[in-house]
Order: sequence, then C-alpha cells, then structure tokens
Amino acid sequence: MSKTKTPTKRTKTISKPMSKVTKKTLEEAFRLMATAKTMAETYEANVKVASKYVHATSRGHEAIQLALGLQLKSQDFVAPYYRDDSILLGIGMTPYELMLQVLAKRDDPFSGGRTYYSHPSLKDDDKPKIPHQSSATGMQAIPTTGVAMGVQYKENQNLVEDTKDADKPIVVCSLGDASVTEGEVSEAFQMAALKQLPILYLVQDNDWDISASADEIRAQNAYEFIQGFKGIEAISINGNDFIECYTALKEVITKIRKERRPFLVHAKVPLLNHHTSGVRMEWYRDDLEEHKTRDPYPIMIQQLLDAGFTEKKISAIEEEVKEVVLADFERALAAEDPRPEDLLTHDFAPTTVTEETGIRQPDGAEATVMVDSALTAVEELMRKHPECLLYGQDVGGRLGGVFREAATLAQKFGDGRVFNTPIQEAFIIGSTVGMSAVGLKPIVEVQFADYIWPGLNQLFTEVSRSCYLSNGKWPVSMILRVPIGAYGSGGPYHSSSVESVVANIKGVKIAYPSNGADLKGLMKAAYYDPNPVVIFEHKGLYWSKVKGTETARTVLPDENYMIPFGQAAITVQADAEQVEKGKSIAVVTYGMGVHWALNAAKNLDGRVEIIDLRTLYPLDTATIFDAVKKHGRCLVVTEEAVNCTFAQSVAARIQENCFEYLDAPVRTLGSIDVPAIPLNQVLEKTMLPSTQKVEDAILNLLEY
Repeated sequence: MSKTKTPTKRTKTISKPMSKVTKKTLEEAFRLMATAKTMAETYEANVKVASKYVHATSRGHEAIQLALGLQLKSQDFVAPYYRDDSILLGIGMTPYELMLQVLAKRDDPFSGGRTYYSHPSLKDDDKPKIPHQSSATGMQAIPTTGVAMGVQYKENQNLVEDTKDADKPIVVCSLGDASVTEGEVSEAFQMAALKQLPILYLVQDNDWDISASADEIRAQNAYEFIQGFKGIEAISINGNDFIECYTALKEVITKIRKERRPFLVHAKVPLLNHHTSGVRMEWYRDDLEEHKTRDPYPIMIQQLLDAGFTEKKISAIEEEVKEVVLADFERALAAEDPRPEDLLTHDFAPTTVTEETGIRQPDGAEATVMVDSALTAVEELMRKHPECLLYGQDVGGRLGGVFREAATLAQKFGDGRVFNTPIQEAFIIGSTVGMSAVGLKPIVEVQFADYIWPGLNQLFTEVSRSCYLSNGKWPVSMILRVPIGAYGSGGPYHSSSVESVVANIKGVKIAYPSNGADLKGLMKAAYYDPNPVVIFEHKGLYWSKVKGTETARTVLPDENYMIPFGQAAITVQADAEQVEKGKSIAVVTYGMGVHWALNAAKNLDGRVEIIDLRTLYPLDTATIFDAVKKHGRCLVVTEEAVNCTFAQSVAARIQENCFEYLDAPVRTLGSIDVPAIPLNQVLEKTMLPSTQKVEDAILNLLEY
C-alpha cells in the first residue's frame, strides 16, 4: 500500500464556520458534485463508447475543485489539469459541453474534437479564461505563470483601469502533486516568488503518479517543497471536505486579489477512479478501500444534513442530476463528428502582412551593421506599442545582450519593459503563451541557439500548438530571437545551427535573414503577425567582422518597412546569355550561406543565380521551383551538418517537383557530420562550409 505523508508542523489550519458557506452555495456545490459523480458513473457504464478516446474524471477531487470553480470570476484565468472536470462544472460548463470533448465531437467548445477530455481552452465573456495548455503534467505551470506576469505587467504599466480589490483578476494553476517534481514547475515557482505574481498554485495530492505511489517518486509533498521558495505562502488542507476547502480558498483568493502575491494550496484528496480510462485502477491499486473511506461525496451529504437539508431534498437533487446527465450523454453521442475539411483550420491565425511595404532604402540613409537594424526595429516597436516588452538572459540595462542586441533599450523604456530573467530557457519561451493570452506582445531571447534545448518542450508542446488545439481561440503572438551559427571559435556550446529541429515544429513561423534590411523588415512583420515567430540571427553577420560578409551591412529601412513571410529574394541573377546556353545554376540558401554563395559567384562569370530564402517557414517554393526550372541545376547550401536537415528537405522537394527540368542531381552542401563544432580554429574551419567549398560544388554541378 502507498504511504500517506502527513503535513509537517508548519501546516496551517483554516477554521470552517458554517456561516462562511451559505446554504445556497452548499446546494449548488452538491448539485455539481452529484453531476461529476454521475458523469463518471455514466462513462463507466458505457465504457466501450466513452473510452474510445482516453479520459479521466475528478472522482475524489470534487470538493476542492468545486470550492475553487465556484469562486472564480470572469476576469480571472485558470489552468485546470486533466482531472479537473469539476472545476469546469464549477465555472459554468455543462455536462453536454464536456461530453462533446470526451467523445471528440465537432462542436466540442474547447478544441473542436482535437484534444483530450478535460484539456480545455475557453474564451467566453462570462467565464474565467482558460488559455490552451498541453496534457498538464507540469508543463502548464510556466505558461500560467506567464499569464500572471502579464497581468502584473499591465497593472504596473497602467494598461488597465484601476479597480477595487475584489475585482482584480487572479490566476490559478492547478497541478497534481506528482507533477511538482518537474523541473519546469520549479522554474515557474522561482519566477512567481521573484516577481511576486498574483497566482494561486492549487496542488491536488492523491498519492499517485499513474502506477507509481508517492513514496516511490517524491522526497516531499508540494506543501513541504514550496517552503524553499521564499515569498510563496502555503497552506495544506483536507481536499475532500468542501466547507474546509471553500473557506480556505476564499481567504487565499481574497488575499491574492488585494495583496497581489503568490500562494500555494496543497489539498490532500483520495483517488476514486482510474488514472485514465486507459489505465484502470484495478491493474495496480492496493489502497482502494482506504481511499473510499475519504470519499468527499458522503462528507458533503452530511454537511447538507447538518445545514438543514432533508434526505428527500438531497435525493431529489440526485435524481434531477441523473436525468440531465443521461440526456446530455445521449445528445452528445448523436452530435456531429468533425469533418475532414476541419483538419486544416486554425493551424495559424491570419496575418495582415501580405505585401512588402515601406521604403527599403531611404534617400540619404547610411549603411549600418545588422545588429543595429534589429535594435532599431525593436526600439520603434516599443515606442509605438506599450504592450511590447523584451526579456531574456542578460538583455537588461547592465549589458544589453551579450551581442549588444538590446543595448540602451532598458535605459530608454525602463526595467519594467526590458528585463533579465534567470537561466530558464523553458520559462523564457513558455511564459510567452501567458503574456500573449492577456494581450501583450513579448519579444524574448535565447542567448545562444545551443541553449534552446531546455525550451523546446515549451516551444513544441505549448507555444506551437495553442492556436490549433484551441480551435483558433488562443494563438500565441510572440517573437523568439535566437543568435545562431559558428563565429569566432565559439566551440561546441556557442556555435550550433538548430534550424532543422525547429523547422520540424509545426505551428511556428521561422525567419533566417542574411542582412540588416531583411532582419528589420522581418522583425516588423513578425510583430504584427498573431502567430509565434522564431528569428534566427547569425552571430557572424551581426557586425560584419567575418571576411566576405560586408553585404550584411545595409541602409536602414524606414519605420514602416515590412517583408511578408514566405517571400524569398533573388540576391543575384544569372546573365541571360549563360542561361540561354544552359550553363547557369541556382543556389538556394539562407543566412551565412548567402554570403558564401555571393563570394563564390564573383568568380563564375554570371553563371549563378542566388535565392535567399529569408524565411524557412513559410517557404517560398514558387521562387525556388521557378529558378530551378530556369537553370536546370541547383545547389542547396546550409551551415548545418547536412544529414537529415532542412536543406535536404528542400532538395527533396526540388527533386519531386522539378525532376523533368533537371540536368544534374540536386546537391546539398553543409558542414561535415560530427557531433559538435570543435573549439580549435583549424578544426572549425575544416568542418564548416566556405566560399571555396561552395565554388567547387557549383563548378562540379556546372560540369555534370
């Protein structure tokens, strides 16, 4: 049997006088508790149908969940986890609406049949807001803490009207206790404590993590663990007692609304149903009888009797609930399934930037280095849009970025809008989900592409999928800046190219400019795009200190200049005479590859046409295919080690779509395949592409 840990002596107790919970509230809570119980029983009685798609229920957790749901307001934000259907009932969702999701129906109000039961996303005016989240085993902590950071930012920047304390929004992140062992949860706790954010972490502790019991997977429960985060007040309560839960949460919620600081409530609850319909309790549980003794349902009935309700009234409520639930289940079974054409909706929110606008080369303007083009773009955006902010490692006032890519911004806009974060790539990336949900536009930075790995979980699971899995309700509007590439013997931890990994994350747009004008134009387009955008900025092009990269310096475009994503540039055109003779070639590339190609082309007598992709997603296949059909030969150049790369994918597309036009195989040139970029300059040079290597590859194809 699993061991049940008792709270330490630091546990605070909350008195539970009946006067704080009205009879009306008790009746409403019981009706909803009976609803949740009846729904679980209905699913079990119809297990073959209801378990076609995996689901979990709140049996055993209903008291704490309803105590929360009944106290939330429409201005609040809440992130339920996958066992929280009673929270959803508490905020006003109907059994029918929840059943549409359990059966993955077209009118499922959360995702249109795209995601699991009790994986909600909601944007109704009369209910708390629920931004999209993933399967909620800890990953939701960072985006939800990002919501709280956004709420605080708007209050501090006077972007919202001042309201009385009782109407100030709070943010709630619901967690199972086992998920608190996740490292990302600690990142969220750290920022909530550091920034003193208006957030409640509600931790429901049932002693189980699927089939692993508490004594196997944790050194302490969430209440004990949170003591290490100075500035987060915590209590531990009996989560199966509605009156105790309601009273405790009322006190905590009141404090958060007024004092704007974080709390954690640890609620001990039994687990009375399967982990999910696919992992059934009888397969592994040895404590079912003990958990049944703590069932919140009979406790609630006794509280009703103590409050003066009759057994007849209680039975009448149960019968009414049963009738509604069964009728709703039949309606949900008959509801329409998604249509095939629904598959392709809401992968991205529509953008207004569809044409190149503004002036790329204003009269009298002087050329500037690439890093200053981006810096100017961000400054212009921040001056125009108070909802625009910038954060990441070392971007604050003391340094302004390790490449000075944020220099002077903190001095100009204040530490509230440009600030440092801890070394927490997951938080930097994942918090943008929450910031975007409250109407902000965060520009964030991962210091080196090599450091993006800890943040990929958030980029893939939360950021990229939010629009699609929320059925278009919650696109994540953010910009992620990523300095990338080998430069100056940065070695194995500061030189990597990672674009192929990111390009495999659907739902994210990707820019990889080769010069300052493009970087500024794409940065502006990214800001006005309602979708997540990753901008790779090559470190070796920032200052044009690498020999042969002088063309990365450009005249600074005007403030209105924007380049739509998915529009490549023809950087160099081949001579018509060479094309007519069949002696020309198209080079398709991006970033540093553009400069290797430009320098190689100088020695090749007008035989080379260079396509600078500028954006990797969306990809301008029309320009690529037109060029390949025109020349009959193509070389794709990348800085990545070639095997299994984005560049090879481009080459494959060319083969598939232009085969009958080709006079030679499509070749791909990149770095040599080794596990890391060596520190030594000789080894680095040997590994990377170069102008000479590109020229040799071009000549080889021209002679094919």
